[in-house]
Amino acid sequence: MVTPINSYGRNSLRRRSLHEEVADCVRTMIIEGELKEGQRINEPELCQRLDISRTPLREALKVLHSEGMVTIEPNRGAWVATITAEEIREHFEIISTLERRAAELTAIKASEGDLARLSQLQEKLERHHQAQNRHEYFEINQHIHRLIIELANNESLTHLHHQLMNRVSRGRYLAIGMQHRWDESVDEHKALLEALLARDGDRAGRILAEHVMHTGETVVKELEQQKKVG
Repeated sequence: MVTPINSYGRNSLRRRSLHEEVADCVRTMIIEGELKEGQRINEPELCQRLDISRTPLREALKVLHSEGMVTIEPNRGAWVATITAEEIREHFEIISTLERRAAELTAIKASEGDLARLSQLQEKLERHHQAQNRHEYFEINQHIHRLIIELANNESLTHLHHQLMNRVSRGRYLAIGMQHRWDESVDEHKALLEALLARDGDRAGRILAEHVMHTGETVVKELEQQKKVG
C-alpha cells in the first residue's frame, strides 16, 4: 500500500521539494511493478492515494520523463515507459563497463572511511537477504552501486550511469525476485567487497562487471520468456 506523501519523514539535511518526494514514490511504484509497463498513469487516482494536488504530480512526472521511466504525450497524459529485451541487454553492457571502471578507481581512491561505509552496507545487505526483505535489500543494493560510482569521482561517468540505471531499475528488481539469482548476487557482492578492501582494482573491476552482466542476462532471459508465454 502506498503511504501518503504527507506521512513521509524527511531524512535529508536538505529540505526536499514535494515533487521530488512524489517522483521517488512513483519511481518505486514503477520499479516494483505496481505501475506496469505501458500502463496509463491515472493522475486523479494517484493524487488521491498520495494525498497531493495535481501540480507536484505533474512536476514529478516530468522528472521521471527525463529519466526515461515515463512517456508524456501533450494533451493525452502520461504512461509508464516500455523497454525491450534488446534495450535492456545494451544498457547492461554499458553499465557493466562503467561500473568496472568505477570499481577499479574506487579501489585506488577510496578512503578507509569509505571502505568502512561499504562494509556496513554489505552487512545490511546480507541481513535483508537473510530476512527475505526484498524492498529493503534493493534499496541498499542500489546504494552500494551508486556509492562505488560516486567514489570513482568522475562526473561524466556518474551522469551516464544515473541515466542508464533508471532505465533498468525495474529489471534489476525483477532479477532479485528469482531466488537463485538473489543468492548469487549476495555472494558476488561479498567477493567485490573483499577485492575493494584488498585494494585490488583489477579483481574488483572484473567481479563487478561480471555481476552486472549476470543480472542483465537474467533479466533478458526472463523478458524473452514472458514474451513467448504472452
